[in-house]
Amino acid sequence: MTDLPANLRYKRADMDLTAEHPSTLPTVQIEPAHSRVSLELDEVWAYRQLLFFLTWRDLKVRYKQTVLGAGWAILQPFLATIVFTVFFGRVANLSSEGVPYLIFAFAGTLPWTFVSNATTNGSLSLVNAAGMITKVYFPRMALPISAVLGSAVDFLCSAVLLIPIMAWYGFAPTPRLLALPLFFVLATAVAIGVGMILASLNVNYRDVKYVVPFFMQMWMFASPVVYSASGLSQPWSTLYAFNPMVGVIEGFRWSILGTGSGPGLTTLASVATTTVLLVVGAFYLRRVDESMADVI
Repeated sequence: MTDLPANLRYKRADMDLTAEHPSTLPTVQIEPAHSRVSLELDEVWAYRQLLFFLTWRDLKVRYKQTVLGAGWAILQPFLATIVFTVFFGRVANLSSEGVPYLIFAFAGTLPWTFVSNATTNGSLSLVNAAGMITKVYFPRMALPISAVLGSAVDFLCSAVLLIPIMAWYGFAPTPRLLALPLFFVLATAVAIGVGMILASLNVNYRDVKYVVPFFMQMWMFASPVVYSASGLSQPWSTLYAFNPMVGVIEGFRWSILGTGSGPGLTTLASVATTTVLLVVGAFYLRRVDESMADVI
């Protein structure tokens, strides 16, 4: 009870442990938010333990009664990379900036698979938790965030494949690899922002769950997953960078393979778009939260 958010006024009644009052409990008073501007992120932090258990629950449910378990997290980007290598690397003969196409494609497929799965899971997080939302209070933002964090665990499992692939092609780790966690944080922020927007829309418009697969497919081809973004000239390359996945994927390839020019305008443009997505998603989710329990 020490981690209650700021908008919950906590008042402990005088405890009387005598036989006349054996069940006296603390009193919690829930009040409406005092400002529409504040996102009350401290409330999400206050419920961090709930966030952990929601993430753990999602992981257990996802791989329950499966033969390979977390092995699916490794197989998914690897098999996608094999398909991309055959059709885009061999048949279409797309440029891979002078590096073997398989590792080039894997460096793009790895973050894309994470963002795609995290966004899809996040878009369904509110509707799938309708039973919790209608029965108990907690910050709704915790649901899409926990869905993304669960997919982040899958990403860490699949990232292990980088070691044998880099060794096979003779790519030794360089200091650039230290920047990889920063681009992973950017990818996580992208997934949370888009996931919150789609999850909020899905509360009122159940068509969203049918639109999401098509949206993710179009987004993949609009991102440099199977091709290089270096072929675009100005000002198109800067405009293209406002797709937040451009900065993420190009950052991953720069960190792993050394291709491209490294962090710069592309990264800044992606960070700017991601910031907008996070703010819009958080405010829209809070607005939907006012009537969520009634319509979900």
